[in-house]
Amino acid sequence: MTEAGHIQVSRDGPVARIVFNRPPLNILHIPAMQELNAALDALPAPPHLRFLVFTGSERTFSTGVDVRDHTPDRVAEMLGSFHRVFRKLWSADWITIAAVRGHCLGGGMELATFCDFVVATHTARFGQPEIKLGCFPPVAAVLLPVLLGPRRALDLILTGRTVTATEARELGLVNRVVGEDELDGAVQELLDSLIPLSPAVLALTRRAVLRASGLDFERALEEMEKIYLDKLMQTEDAAEGIRAFIERRRPVWAGR
Repeated sequence: MTEAGHIQVSRDGPVARIVFNRPPLNILHIPAMQELNAALDALPAPPHLRFLVFTGSERTFSTGVDVRDHTPDRVAEMLGSFHRVFRKLWSADWITIAAVRGHCLGGGMELATFCDFVVATHTARFGQPEIKLGCFPPVAAVLLPVLLGPRRALDLILTGRTVTATEARELGLVNRVVGEDELDGAVQELLDSLIPLSPAVLALTRRAVLRASGLDFERALEEMEKIYLDKLMQTEDAAEGIRAFIERRRPVWAGR
């Protein structure tokens, strides 16, 4: 097990567990993203390693990307580092599981819902609050319309509202909701149902389903990145929203 740093990785046979370790909120800043990318790069492909389980330390999954990394001098590096995680997971053949307790917000929700399975406790809360900072979540903008349909995706992204684990399950974001002390057992039960299956067939079937969804993730994410960096981050309101958050005050929108 890798203990040091902001990302902890442990291996148990075909399963690797990746823990976000920046308590209490497990905010993902650029160094944590770099550690996560390095950890993923170091992990072997199937059949040597077949499953990744993502979870947060203590009682929080992750409240997302550090707002301070959205400033003009950091935003391009932040976006590139964070989205490299998703590109890696999209192209790899691991089966991914998010084990969610507590807050799962912003980039944390993007990462959790990007996984093939999401198991959450009743305490879990999901949301994409970026709009309140004058931003939008690029991965969610690509992924949620496919998972939920455009209307429900717009509801979550444009309002920035937080939903319970039960509502997230009803929307189709979560596979199973369990008691607070049942999460580890529920994840292990899921793994026990998958481990006996053919590694080759599981990987092929996952790839077939993703392809059948019609989502060209790489192309769509690239388009979102261009909008984010070339248009959104050039607006006065995006700069104001980030400044207001850092200064702990209400934003004053200019409308441009």
